[in-house]
Amino acid sequence: MSRSGPPQNEHLWGDLPIEEPRGDDRSKPPDWALPAWDSLPIEEAAAARLQREAPGGDAAQPRAEASRAEASPTEPAGGFALRILQVSEITRAVRDAVRSDAGLRDVWVEGEVGRVTVSSAGHAYFTLKDERSQLACVFFRDDRLGSPFEPRTGLRVVVHGRIDLFESQGVYQLYVAAIQPAGFGDLALRFEALKAKLAAEGLFESGRKRPLPQRPAVIGVATSATGAVWHDICHVVARRWPLARLILAPCQVQGEGSAASVAAALDRLARWGEMCRAEGRPDDAPAVVILARGGGSLEDLWSFNDERVVRAVVAHPVPVVCGVGHEVDVTLADFAADVRAPTPSAAAEMVVPDRTEVAVVLRELARRAGGHAGRVLGGARAELAAEGRALERLQPSAQLAQARERAGYLLDRATRALRGEIGRRREAEHRLASRLGPVLVAQMGWRRVALERSSAGLAALGPQATLNRGYAIVRRRSDDAIVRDEAEAPAGERLSVRLAKGEVAATVDPESDTKSGAELHAGDLR
Repeated sequence: MSRSGPPQNEHLWGDLPIEEPRGDDRSKPPDWALPAWDSLPIEEAAAARLQREAPGGDAAQPRAEASRAEASPTEPAGGFALRILQVSEITRAVRDAVRSDAGLRDVWVEGEVGRVTVSSAGHAYFTLKDERSQLACVFFRDDRLGSPFEPRTGLRVVVHGRIDLFESQGVYQLYVAAIQPAGFGDLALRFEALKAKLAAEGLFESGRKRPLPQRPAVIGVATSATGAVWHDICHVVARRWPLARLILAPCQVQGEGSAASVAAALDRLARWGEMCRAEGRPDDAPAVVILARGGGSLEDLWSFNDERVVRAVVAHPVPVVCGVGHEVDVTLADFAADVRAPTPSAAAEMVVPDRTEVAVVLRELARRAGGHAGRVLGGARAELAAEGRALERLQPSAQLAQARERAGYLLDRATRALRGEIGRRREAEHRLASRLGPVLVAQMGWRRVALERSSAGLAALGPQATLNRGYAIVRRRSDDAIVRDEAEAPAGERLSVRLAKGEVAATVDPESDTKSGAELHAGDLR
């Protein structure tokens, strides 16, 4: 350069005064040079660096002298050197300073857990905070899986670990080795106390939960008008069920006065529905209400734990779907709502059906209706054909032909039956005739012998044998009765006397000298 001063540049340096060089100030930095904390002469800077790196002062002295000896011969003694450090060098220096502090290698820290995030690798990241500060914490997967206690938002815990620097981001963190509960935080205690109070009143009972309408025509939404939640709900409803109409009741969802604003928004939706029904426009009244807000910490979502909001949700005339925060966020409004959704977008998906699924169902119903109609028409057609055939069968000519056909069929059956019966009987007769000859001859011989035996006995015991011995059989001719006593044959009675051979007519004579006084006068023999 032609002069001692900044480079010649009219835009950057033209307004600076030009200084004349002074021989006795060559070791001092110029006024325009940037000051640096390590702006030392080359020899002193090298010696100081060696002294810092050396473990002991005595051992560092030879190194400092060697460094001075190795200094560039062209550099004058006591010359000025401006050392500019890299970011990694500063970060490494801070890391070395933190690691060299024995008190930071084993610490116990108590605080309230802020928002907890678990990565896909299983590591947990959260913050510990008190009234004035917060501390980033890392809980590695292996230590977290071996720990009996998990960090939860709002809990007051005691954490054991070490403080170290994450060089790639230049932040210091507490690397957690163990964690144990120290009690609930203030907000968590207020949350549990209010939850117990409202639960005792029955505001969280499942019996009072109302079912959601299947296809609501109008949907009320209570959320911030400027946030992304309202646009997400509009997008989901337009994609899934464009027939639905959304009514927004804007409200403040975070900060002071947000609880009153949310309760007022719910009240406006309720009054709008009542007005529509009173004016005879029930289709314009909201059939369901979505209470929504994006994710955040327990403090951000605290307005939805307010008692006024919970009672407004319970008292709302139509079902309320609460989609506040993310899936891990739980508020008292979730317990009071008829349905809890994990996110605002999920709440919008719950209140409306999917038009694709409805179209599929309608196509299936149309197919089933067509099939049912076809079956009904087919059955009716079959019944009509059957009735036509029945009418044809009822005609006189058809009945006569049917009767003639039936008569011929019965005659054929009777003929076949008679022929079969005759054949069977003829066969039986042939079989019996073949067996009857020997049986008949034997039977006749046996019968003849029996007859002869009976004839001989009858001849010996019969009346004829008695008659042959000289006896006779006397009968009254009037009634053909046998006379066994003389009193049965008075005088003049006509009798018939049967002898061994022939028969004699006789009359009782009253003048007989017999003992009985009767006498028989024999007539002609028969």
